[in-house]
Amino acid sequence: MKKYSNYKSNYDKYPVVQVSETSENVCWQGWPEIVSQLNKSLENVHKPVKVLVVECYQGVYDEEVKSALKGQLSHTLWLDASSAMKTSEEINSFLKSDITDDEIFGYMTRYHMDCYFDEKKIAELREKVAGISVGVVIVYGVGAAYVMPESDVLIYADMARWEIQMRFRRNEISNVGVDNRMERASLQYKRGFFVDWRICDRFKKTLMNKWDYVLDTNVMGDPKMATAAIVDAGLKKASKSPFRVVPFFDPGPWGGQWMKEICDLDRETPNFAWCFDCVPEENSLYLGFGEVRFEIPSIDLVFSYPRELLGNPVYGRFGDEFLFGSTSWIRWTAVI
Repeated sequence: MKKYSNYKSNYDKYPVVQVSETSENVCWQGWPEIVSQLNKSLENVHKPVKVLVVECYQGVYDEEVKSALKGQLSHTLWLDASSAMKTSEEINSFLKSDITDDEIFGYMTRYHMDCYFDEKKIAELREKVAGISVGVVIVYGVGAAYVMPESDVLIYADMARWEIQMRFRRNEISNVGVDNRMERASLQYKRGFFVDWRICDRFKKTLMNKWDYVLDTNVMGDPKMATAAIVDAGLKKASKSPFRVVPFFDPGPWGGQWMKEICDLDRETPNFAWCFDCVPEENSLYLGFGEVRFEIPSIDLVFSYPRELLGNPVYGRFGDEFLFGSTSWIRWTAVI
């Protein structure tokens, strides 16, 4: 392979915004620690019926999270928000005009979380909760906080866009409200981009000031949960100082040899055609709590502190969508 430089790469593939010197009392790693902290939080709720809501972004491994929480967290009633959704046929029909039949193009949806749900089914779930006189009620899934707007403990299980794409490619997850995990990843991505992620982002923004905890399950088997306060402290710090998002690299049919050397990438991969660096729509942000590296979508920073990050003129014109034309972004295409 041709050599492009005479120096050792110093490209940081895992940049971190260091927020605190320790993770103690602000971040918990592994399901036993997470469940223990949630039990403590519920013990501090002095009510006969305690409601814990786990709102999820599209792409979370439901099986992993539900198995851990159901098996280790004492509860009287467990409700899946998905059981209150419309049928997949109804959802597909309703969203067809935005998804379209085109292989690539669609329309940025104008809809909100309610479009996935059947109001009669929601009423039935709420009646079940009303029928509990004492104990812990857990409501889980995409739209859990829509089904149960009032809660005593609210957890937001966020997901990085790149990890969602990887799960699509491995046929591990479906889009919201449908079972399409075996569909082509490109079509799942398109549906996520034009519909699911728009709806989840709109709903997320209404909840960010209400979160008690944020859950990072981007790495299967290595969950982390941080307090909403420490996550916000990390976002605030990033908005006031230089930072980098977490880059990701993707193979393609061209180039990529220069990038292997300059960015110190896997030499066995034939071609790294793409590098995404500084695209909040796509990239993640690592927050450091002691030795723990906590991953969230970097678009959360745009949502939380848009004026501080973008400036008033850009925010006034484009809002917090971080459109490609509104701020600088880098997408490297290595053609050497």
